[in-house]
Amino acid sequence: MKKILLITALVLLNFNVFAQDKKESKNDGFTFTTVKENPITSIKNQNRSSTCWSFSGLGFFESELLRTGKGDYNLAEMFVVHHTMIDRAVNYVRLHGDSSFSPGGSFYDVLYCLQNYGIVPQEAMNGIMYGDTLPVHSELDATAGAYVNAIAKGRLKKLTPVWKDGLSAIYDTYLGKYPKEFNYQGKQYTPKTFAKSLGLNLDDYISITSYTHHPFYTQFSLEIQDNWRNAQSWNLPIDEFMEVIDYAVNKGYTVAWGSDVSEAGFTRNGIAVVPDINHADLSGSDMAHWTGLRLTDKEKKLASKPGLEKKITQEMRQEGFDDWETTDDHGMIIYGIAKDQTGKEYYMVKNSWGTNNKYKGTWYASKAFVRYKTMNILINKNALPKEIAKKLGL
Repeated sequence: MKKILLITALVLLNFNVFAQDKKESKNDGFTFTTVKENPITSIKNQNRSSTCWSFSGLGFFESELLRTGKGDYNLAEMFVVHHTMIDRAVNYVRLHGDSSFSPGGSFYDVLYCLQNYGIVPQEAMNGIMYGDTLPVHSELDATAGAYVNAIAKGRLKKLTPVWKDGLSAIYDTYLGKYPKEFNYQGKQYTPKTFAKSLGLNLDDYISITSYTHHPFYTQFSLEIQDNWRNAQSWNLPIDEFMEVIDYAVNKGYTVAWGSDVSEAGFTRNGIAVVPDINHADLSGSDMAHWTGLRLTDKEKKLASKPGLEKKITQEMRQEGFDDWETTDDHGMIIYGIAKDQTGKEYYMVKNSWGTNNKYKGTWYASKAFVRYKTMNILINKNALPKEIAKKLGL
């Protein structure tokens, strides 16, 4: 998933794993009371890098390790980025540039890396920051992109076998070399043996989406640029899709969530809603604030009322995807459910933009927003309701 880059560097603070008890969070006209909260690892900061897919994908698997009692891990996002971008470049060159090469990715890229290359803990791969303590990838992306395009689209009659070595050197320089062997807590590992030691059954994880241009209860390759590996997603009607998320969270599972975050209702301060401003009593000056960046207190209070969010249908979802209104922007993790002061439910979302927002790194996404703007989710197939699993043959 391509990520909207943050212009202002956010401060990465230590954030403890959340407890299961109920609590309240008050801000900007909202009062949230936690209903269900599943364990997550500390909130990270991708900063100015298009790597949300790696942060959210690995964060999801870190939560799975917590859920299964395996411990609290901090896995190296840039190990996944390095391997994924080399693979993506090979695909791009094989197709002579008639595909997509960009720093985005998908949840499946993380799963593929774990299956084929393994993983390392963060302490085994500390990247080169050049005076910055957080990722800044604009120069890396420009350099790697220019190099790969020179190979894929250059007037070359035959390629040498070393072009991949040159690209690897670029990623080694900017991200740090990934280790072939390392010591972790007194034991020696390779990336593959370390991944195996985590005890995750990677065959248990499936992608789910909800669109009408393919038959329901079948799999298809979601037509987005960052699904360049052509990973398959199960297709469910939207009501059953939402049922899966609710069931999974209430059963103690987290959900990797791919979504459009370019909408006006997705604020940078921790709220994601689909405001029905056509039925809100707002003045013209208030209407101008629905930019996703500036919301008045009045608008936030109105948006928290169930009657003032749009009712999302399957048809609206499909139209948004077909006309490019819904875009593949960002990966996050749904880890809980909360209610606002009116009793309306929201999903608690772990983001990778640091903790310097009004909810300390958590977003509260209304069910209408998730229903409308979700691209796909990655879940443990054991988190499916039995009747839905039966329909999918799982």
